[in-house]
Amino acid sequence: MQDFTNRIVLNNPLGDYLVVALLLLVIFILKKRASKNITRLIFFLFRKLGRKINETEFFELILAPLENFIVFLTGYLAFSELVFPKAFRFQVLKSTSQDLISGLATGVLIYLFFYTIIKVIDYMAIVLEKRANQTKDYTDNQLIIFFREFLKALVIIVCILVIIRFVFNQDITEILAGLSLAGAAIALAAKESLENLIASFIIFFDKPFTVGDFLKVNQVTGTVEKIGLRSTRIRTIEKTYVSIPNKQMVDSIVDNISLRNKQRGEVLVQLELKTTTADMKNIIKAISDALAELNIVEHTVFLSEIRSSAYLVTIEYFVQVMSINDYNELKQKVNIMILEELENRGIGMAGKNNNLFIPL
Repeated sequence: MQDFTNRIVLNNPLGDYLVVALLLLVIFILKKRASKNITRLIFFLFRKLGRKINETEFFELILAPLENFIVFLTGYLAFSELVFPKAFRFQVLKSTSQDLISGLATGVLIYLFFYTIIKVIDYMAIVLEKRANQTKDYTDNQLIIFFREFLKALVIIVCILVIIRFVFNQDITEILAGLSLAGAAIALAAKESLENLIASFIIFFDKPFTVGDFLKVNQVTGTVEKIGLRSTRIRTIEKTYVSIPNKQMVDSIVDNISLRNKQRGEVLVQLELKTTTADMKNIIKAISDALAELNIVEHTVFLSEIRSSAYLVTIEYFVQVMSINDYNELKQKVNIMILEELENRGIGMAGKNNNLFIPL
């Protein structure tokens, strides 16, 4: 038996292969239990920090990445104890096949480690977002989304630097020094991206709008669904999805409709020229009295223009902020009331088709 385990195959004793195979078999059998125990330990540490977190959600996010990392780490350490077979060693440009395989394995291991960290960041963002949902101010939610993306971008940058250092064996200090020298060139090349990044900070701290606000910017009207590091995403009233660079959001005039304290309505009625001044006064007073009985904060009814084809009466009113359905219902009541008042007094509207103009 000892002779069998000491037999050399591909530069390694068979006993070493058996140990590696046994270790891999054990880790595959116990991987879920091991990863669950480590996940529970991390969960316990978060609990000690005073975080009210849900264990089920935590396991769903962290368990699979941690399991993959543990399995790959065990395999990496096990195979690193074996001598790389000379039969598989060959030159590839300035490197050898051994260097390439070792570098690839190291790169995957580093990636799995930082991917697990990113998942932890995602979960902490979920926890903080649940806390933020308990407050009426949506700014907290907005900041959580922003810093989640910012931290993940930072982790990705660190991951790339670590891969450069341990996979490609490059000195990071020299790379950072080179980046500092090339900083001006990079800043010029990425001028637009940097402007959008700075604009995102302005949006978060100046708070001209937040996620969920209904606004109008340039020719776009809709609800803000996401504010990212580069752009703001808006769901338009046509239900399309528009992405606007943050710099443009900062530089443009933004009409935040959600922050208005009243809603305005306006109706323009063109009366026929045969309408007498007495009828004109009566209809203006009748409409004004009828508006006072509706749920309207303030209103104005007046003869705004005398045209060659019609008399133009402007009806302007303001109501408390309400849902779009309630507002449309109120507009309908106002319009029907105007038509009824005109019919009761026998006053016609100008034009062959008796059009009623209601601007949006």
